[in-house]
Amino acid sequence: MAYEDLRAFIAALERQGLLKRITTQVDPILEITEITDRISKQLGPALLFEQVKDSSMPLLINAFGSEAHLCLALQRASLDELAEELDGILEFKSPEGWFEKLRMLPKLTEMASYLPKRVKDGPCKEVRITKDPSFDLLPTLKCWPLDGGRFVTLPLVFTKDPDTGTRNCGMYRMQIFDERTAGMHWHIHHGGARHYEKNRRLGRRTEVAVALGPDPATTLSAVIPAPEGIDEMLIAGFLRKRSVELAQCETVDLEVPANAEIVLEGYVEPDELRLEGPFGDHTGFYSLPDYYPVFHLTAITHRLNPIYQTTIVGRPPMEDCHMGTAVERMSRPLLRKQLPEIVDFHMPFAGVFHNLVIVSIDKAYPGHARKIMHAIWGLGQAMFSKVIVVVDKDVNVRDPAEVTWKVLNHIDPERDIEFVMGPVETLDHASRLPKYGSKMGIDGTRKWKEEGFTREWPEEQVMDKETRALVDQRWKEYGLG
Repeated sequence: MAYEDLRAFIAALERQGLLKRITTQVDPILEITEITDRISKQLGPALLFEQVKDSSMPLLINAFGSEAHLCLALQRASLDELAEELDGILEFKSPEGWFEKLRMLPKLTEMASYLPKRVKDGPCKEVRITKDPSFDLLPTLKCWPLDGGRFVTLPLVFTKDPDTGTRNCGMYRMQIFDERTAGMHWHIHHGGARHYEKNRRLGRRTEVAVALGPDPATTLSAVIPAPEGIDEMLIAGFLRKRSVELAQCETVDLEVPANAEIVLEGYVEPDELRLEGPFGDHTGFYSLPDYYPVFHLTAITHRLNPIYQTTIVGRPPMEDCHMGTAVERMSRPLLRKQLPEIVDFHMPFAGVFHNLVIVSIDKAYPGHARKIMHAIWGLGQAMFSKVIVVVDKDVNVRDPAEVTWKVLNHIDPERDIEFVMGPVETLDHASRLPKYGSKMGIDGTRKWKEEGFTREWPEEQVMDKETRALVDQRWKEYGLG
């Protein structure tokens, strides 16, 4: 059964020994970050700080701090199990014939149960503050010494397309400017920014609702790069195996998860920008100050005795790395649906998501590796991939030693490395221009004669099966342990 809310997930973490309660008073200015960073680097437990200085709210952090945390959050034995489920849905075909349609009814009923459902009320509205709401209610963190202020770092930001009414839910940090205003750090490539830009051209303000601390699957749905027009709340329903209940906001025409701990309501004016940042980002470096839209707070609703869920980002490994792992595993079936020759792909933690993508392929023709590079650069947020390394299907993309060994042995640098220009991640501080720069592809596959390689390609040295079996049988005789 899906978790009813964040509290049910906290209870599950505690039962599994994956949560630590801290009763000592701690400061949200830097101290919580330093504690959490040390725990994150050890792949340690979720932390529930019960006494945060100058706040009555307990604070939850590192709830997704390892693959074990994620599997518990998604209630799967492994993340590969999740990928297999998604693969099954993508293989779904329209039934032909009466008997086949009848046989598919249970599957269709199950899929329909993932659709979000509107409810009249919910726990997120147990307390309603529509007069003089203030961000001071929240124990927001100043994460790193040079940060421009305190930030909301795990928000589910809801907006609506002014043309189609389509909902978008993304995760965009918010710097607190004062009691009633905050920065809305949505990048131009993201859904929320597209809604804002459409409204800006029409001279309209953009209504925004921010949910904090719903059930874990719903939180994770906000970081999954959904295809254009796909409702993230439908993805959340698939992850939960149960529809997400949505409640109407008080002051804006938007709906939010009814089981959220806290909801912030407000709007963004079409042409109001304010300097936001710097911010210690997931790259391990500070993202530089820049101008972003301003969120105006109109209401806060919350549960009785709410829990504030947040995160910190920085040099890997950290909590967001493991969230990225879930995104990676869910993206694999989607990627293979479009590019079936892909066997596997991996984004190592040290590559901070967009800097390095390693792809293994079932190479079938000359230039196949380069086709894959350019195809990935043409797919959604995969366009930000700074370096793409393509290897043969027998290479384990999650073994850095094997990848390094195979690629460096297989390349002639001048021949097998290519550079292209295009859009780059907003957080790429090394690009020659903001949001625009170069990217690199490396063809680490075996080279074919059809690709102009006229020399003989050597065989990899591997012991024969018979000798390996003999040594396996006699291993104890050797006295080697």
